Amino acid sequence: MTRKLTELTVVGDDKTGLIARVTSLLFDHGINIEDLDQAVRKGIFRMTMHVDAAEMTTTKDDLREKLHALGDELGVDVKVRFPADRETKQIAVLATKESHCVEALLQAWASGDLGADISVIISNHAALKPLADYYDIPFYDIGDEKGTPDEDAILSLLNDYDADLIVLARYIRILSPNVVFRYEGRIINVHPSLLPSFPGAAAYRQAIEEGVRVAGVTAHYVTTDLDQGPIITQRAFSVPDDAEVEDLQRKGQPLEADALLEAVQLHLNDDVTVHWGRTNLRDGAEGYQLGLPEAADAANPDRPIDGLANILADD
Repeated sequence: MTRKLTELTVVGDDKTGLIARVTSLLFDHGINIEDLDQAVRKGIFRMTMHVDAAEMTTTKDDLREKLHALGDELGVDVKVRFPADRETKQIAVLATKESHCVEALLQAWASGDLGADISVIISNHAALKPLADYYDIPFYDIGDEKGTPDEDAILSLLNDYDADLIVLARYIRILSPNVVFRYEGRIINVHPSLLPSFPGAAAYRQAIEEGVRVAGVTAHYVTTDLDQGPIITQRAFSVPDDAEVEDLQRKGQPLEADALLEAVQLHLNDDVTVHWGRTNLRDGAEGYQLGLPEAADAANPDRPIDGLANILADD
């Protein structure tokens, strides 16, 4: 995708002829479709399109009005995002009880290093409200007494705060397709393992039980498949022989915050692309540590390599 394409997202019940109605409207207004992707999960339909609206024969407001009217007629939710809609991106942070990732994001925002505004913190518990209050960020507890979140409340808040990016800062809940489909490619999560190993709950405990010598963390885009979205950044650390879960948490939490923050900055700077489920850096993107630091790579042995052994070289 080029950086100047307009994004359309359509989410709702799967209906015959829906794609044709939307694409016909775009065609009638001189808009060229560059990319179209669709999926259905649990009866919910999602279509994401990237279109070239540079030579459209209508205004932005008129196009939005017509697309929203069509959405109302078809019973689906239609969102239109023009590349110049907002100069400063708005981030919605979803969290539970752990503070380290939220704190890293807030510190980067307060120091001016984030390059975006954190407009709201949404949580399924009230534990992090004091942290939000300290930074004067609106905070909403949308969980019940067991921490079960109200996804309708989440969607309403994301819409109210017009979120450009959703960051799951150790949000210990699974988002349904009803949320994920509306923000495809704009939700970033951090998981406490080197994915695809140890997805799901209790990843550090899984690492200990499997006896791994190297564990780590992964920041990735969220999809409807749990912990299988495109990987953006990873960090790794050694696991001692006698390590307990708490030991891995102490080692991993600073790396979780670091990997998540870098993934957010990559996204905000438009320095990362996704193609066939794999992320790639754009040309000219520099200064990132996607995986191990250079010092760790330099410490690894570089010999022998197949075909370069002395005996083969003499032959």
